[in-house]
Amino acid sequence: MANNTAKRIAVLMGGMSAERDVSLVSGQSVADALIQDGYDVTIIDAGRDLATQLATANPDVIFNALHGEWGEDGRVQGVLDLFGRPYTHSGVMASALAMDKHRAKIICKAAGINVPEGKLVAREEAARQHVLKPPYVIKPNAQGSSVGVYLIPIGANRPPVEMARNEKMGEYVLAEVFAPGRELTVSVMGGNALCVTEIIAHTEFYDYEAKYADGGSSHIVPAKISKIAAEVCMEWAVAAHNALGCQGLTRSDFRFDDQELDKNVRKADIVNKIVMLELNTQPGMTPTSLSPEQANYMGMDFRQLCQWIIKDASIPR
Repeated sequence: MANNTAKRIAVLMGGMSAERDVSLVSGQSVADALIQDGYDVTIIDAGRDLATQLATANPDVIFNALHGEWGEDGRVQGVLDLFGRPYTHSGVMASALAMDKHRAKIICKAAGINVPEGKLVAREEAARQHVLKPPYVIKPNAQGSSVGVYLIPIGANRPPVEMARNEKMGEYVLAEVFAPGRELTVSVMGGNALCVTEIIAHTEFYDYEAKYADGGSSHIVPAKISKIAAEVCMEWAVAAHNALGCQGLTRSDFRFDDQELDKNVRKADIVNKIVMLELNTQPGMTPTSLSPEQANYMGMDFRQLCQWIIKDASIPR
């Protein structure tokens, strides 16, 4: 069932993940934009009684502005499927696959996308001894942001011991060969790539602080990279979106190591210098977030973007 005449909108925000605070900001920004456009908006701080909250609000469409575990890993999407009203972003299967970084990498690699070499390991083992040759990265396998990401540099005697106590990372973590280079990201709307943004972190690497703290990073839209490199990132972002079965708005993150490339480089050489890190099925939704920035660059302001997402909502997803 597609959405054509939505008037009452429930905006899901907050929730129970480590990214609750970020979700509250996204959700409020969306709610404010929709109210300005005349929608009847109910804000829902999603809890375990979400089904009851939805029944009370009785919306025509649900805008899912939750971030992180539970909100974008397929579990809330299952509740929304049962509720039976159109909702935004990806459905159960795509959300679950994209949140599971290890499985998402397997699918993306099969689709012809370069991904970092790595493996899934028990968190306690990863904290006890090197599981890859440094430099490498240890990150949660099923979280929606860079909470608890550890960079193990060349020369490190052992991984950080505190990782064993960081239960928020989950029982199993993803160990990946460190991918050097420029941080790039591409948003996909309705199956079409928007543009490429370069993210310049003002911290050691693009971690939680770089993403969300004031002054943590700068965004260059569009990225000052070659046309060929931009095309590869955009093609792969669409390929990942489709391979995982995503819908609505997604954002894919890349690393591009262009240090040893000359001006006459071939596309094959550029392809070998780009890796995809992950895909986010529910990107941040403030006017200065990465995806809204890209939409704005393409001529769609924040209110228009929120309207597009509402109109794109459907059931099932």
